[in-house]
Amino acid sequence: MIHKEGTISILISFIISAVIILISSYYLTGFLKLFLILLAIIFFIIIVQFFRNPKRKIPAKNEKIVYAPADGKIVVIEEYFEKEFFNEKKKLVSIFMSPLNVHVNRAPISGKIVYDKYHNGKYLAAWNPKSSEENERTTIVIENNHGTILLRQVAGALAKRICKYVKTGDQVVQGQDYGFIKFGSRVDIYLPLNAQIKVKIDDKVKGNLHEIASL
Repeated sequence: MIHKEGTISILISFIISAVIILISSYYLTGFLKLFLILLAIIFFIIIVQFFRNPKRKIPAKNEKIVYAPADGKIVVIEEYFEKEFFNEKKKLVSIFMSPLNVHVNRAPISGKIVYDKYHNGKYLAAWNPKSSEENERTTIVIENNHGTILLRQVAGALAKRICKYVKTGDQVVQGQDYGFIKFGSRVDIYLPLNAQIKVKIDDKVKGNLHEIASL
């Protein structure tokens, strides 16, 4: 399936690709013609695959299990002083999402949204440690009977739009789509200090399929 956020981008890329193919077909010959046609097709395919939204079922719904909220690579696992909401140390797990990853963000646990906020900011590379506090980002906090976690969508150098579909007071179900980030970015997960981390640095995870921690 294609995510709703991709409708306009895919339409624009289709028009651009079609124009390049038509111009190349009518006015060019030989290698240059084939090269530009192939380039236009590859460009369109890349845009389409970026907005893919595979439907994934949670292996076993469990309020104590924190599933991956995004596809990507684990780049940070550390204790970190979270000062926006908790104002205390938490366990931080960060997932870097490359432009080739699925960019849908999914609720890692079921519960109630007790806080949400959008922050305007810079567009540092998503792997930069400063990006979590200086880049454009959104924060949501989910609370259930087993604990409270904070999720932060962080824009990267290429990401120019963060989409968030939930707000304070909403109830979310584990695995549901709660947001989308266009192009390279990261998702930070702040967990209780007693949470048991089930991933390690450089692990590749997929949203709704891999366990990040248990509360």
